[in-house]
Amino acid sequence: MEHGGRLGAARRQFPGAPEPFLDLSTGINPIPWPVPPLPPEAFTRLPEPEAEAALRAVAAAAYGAADPAMVAAAPGTQLLIQLLPRLFPQPALRVLSPTYAEHAACWRAAGTAVAEVASFAALDGPADGPGAALLCNPNNPDGRRYAPEELRALADRMAARGGLLVVDEAFAELEPDTPGAAALLPHPALILLRSFGKSHGLAGVRLGFALASPERAAAIRAALGPWAVSGPALAIGRAALADTAWREAAAARLAADSARLDALLAGAGLRVRGGTRLFRLAEGDAAAWHARLGRAGILVRRFSGQPRWLRFGLPGDAAAWARLAAALGG
Repeated sequence: MEHGGRLGAARRQFPGAPEPFLDLSTGINPIPWPVPPLPPEAFTRLPEPEAEAALRAVAAAAYGAADPAMVAAAPGTQLLIQLLPRLFPQPALRVLSPTYAEHAACWRAAGTAVAEVASFAALDGPADGPGAALLCNPNNPDGRRYAPEELRALADRMAARGGLLVVDEAFAELEPDTPGAAALLPHPALILLRSFGKSHGLAGVRLGFALASPERAAAIRAALGPWAVSGPALAIGRAALADTAWREAAAARLAADSARLDALLAGAGLRVRGGTRLFRLAEGDAAAWHARLGRAGILVRRFSGQPRWLRFGLPGDAAAWARLAAALGG
């Protein structure tokens, strides 16, 4: 499975590239939430149930869920992506593609017949068929997005067939114009996924959330077992998700930075197809640009199924912006 962030592989591919490598291959906030010193007991003691409950309460408020009982915390959203097909099996699933490839792969590995479709309308499938669907909102990598009323209608149709709608909102948190779907909960067919690490620039903390009906959320928590989230992740997540001022400032900064990146890409002759405030999708001679940037010590994301696409994350400081501008224009 292809993923961004593999600097070891990039160094082997471009052995003469200048160091340090500038990693623009992921959609992770390049300016992280400032982690304060943590109390020693966050590392030395098993987490208390009250700490996990407090994190779920803060997450419910941050994501717009009416009840912390509708939240399950996990050590990263990837684990939830792998868990859901086994916990809530479906005979067939339609995935809106192209998107994050782990979704289809994990459902197939669990024995589900997966069909990858190109349009939102095609997620519905035949009226007498299985009712399970999955999409990312906003989508990775092209930024397609869908309104809550569209998701509600689709979830209702899935529920009528005893099925499921999974919506991965990994990139929704810093997109004020893309409201999350947590207000639709509780819904018998709807499961939402949220990534803490991408929005807060702390992917290594390994923290993610599933939002669902209280019954489904409880089943996820039971499957994860006790102490699923580490003490440091509980402490960091609780403080960071409560920091609304930081989140608002980050969203504003990223809006300006993504517009700046669009201008750089367009100036280099690349067509900007879309994206989110954490990444931009460009189209052009992807192989040539990937090699050119790699030789300059800049890693961007290619897609084997879309050979003309490149995804660019955002530079995090003035030096990184200058390096990218030089590589694109020099």
